[in-house]
Amino acid sequence: MTGEESPFASPDDVALRLADVGYLAAEPVTTTVFLAQALGKPLLVEGPAGVGKTELAKAVAAATGADLIRLQCYEGLDEARALYEFNYKKQLLAIQAAPADRAWQETHDDIFSADFLLERPLLAAIRRPEPTVLLIDEADKADVEVEGLLLEVLSDYQVTIPELGTITAVRRPFVVITSNAARELSEALKRRCLYLHLDYPPAERERAIVLARVPGIRASLAEQLVRTVGTLRDLEIKKAPSIAETIDWARTLVALGLDDLDEAALASTLGVVLKHVSDHKRAAAELGLRS
Repeated sequence: MTGEESPFASPDDVALRLADVGYLAAEPVTTTVFLAQALGKPLLVEGPAGVGKTELAKAVAAATGADLIRLQCYEGLDEARALYEFNYKKQLLAIQAAPADRAWQETHDDIFSADFLLERPLLAAIRRPEPTVLLIDEADKADVEVEGLLLEVLSDYQVTIPELGTITAVRRPFVVITSNAARELSEALKRRCLYLHLDYPPAERERAIVLARVPGIRASLAEQLVRTVGTLRDLEIKKAPSIAETIDWARTLVALGLDDLDEAALASTLGVVLKHVSDHKRAAAELGLRS
């Protein structure tokens, strides 16, 4: 989508515009997205891996004409990677190039100016005057200290840099925080957010998603596929198929020119959705596939 779109006018408007960019959302999703925008609050989206949490942020950005800035969280993420740091190599070169008779304080003030600042996702989202969606992805994978940093940034949408002062957002980004619930996020962070839990969609909705995202697939094949994925998710396996993997499987079958998910098709393409040997064995037993 090109150009800047207006904010969502209502939950129904959210549903229509998300559908236009390929994201079919249930009513609780569209209502919560609308309220997050209307109230100016971050949206915390929690649920198992592969249910469309990250895709929701991408869809909101596409539907509103906003740029997406993504902070991917991981163990060991620190302020320098999340917020900002100074370009130390450029600072060193500037110090070496400074005239010998120049006062140190003057050089110091120069190298700690905005010209030497490397902005990371949080600061970049705060400083942007254009519409922005800030995606803080898999926050539960980051260390607890990162939550303190998020609290500071998301409370007043401002960042204090000792050498430069306080930078306040001229336009608040739409913030989406995702979590797979690998660990419990702090109550302080949750209090600042609207909460949305996403789970795997019912079969009818997933079938509609497949039909919308995979041109050329027959409705009967989409029905078979979704029913089989549902069976796999009910098994005790290491990694249940995500919605994205359902779509990949559908595209695989279309690419192979298959119109039926028979035993041969299952056996030859099961690796698209199951990525562990033990999962394959359990699925083969459940689906009655010959080894």
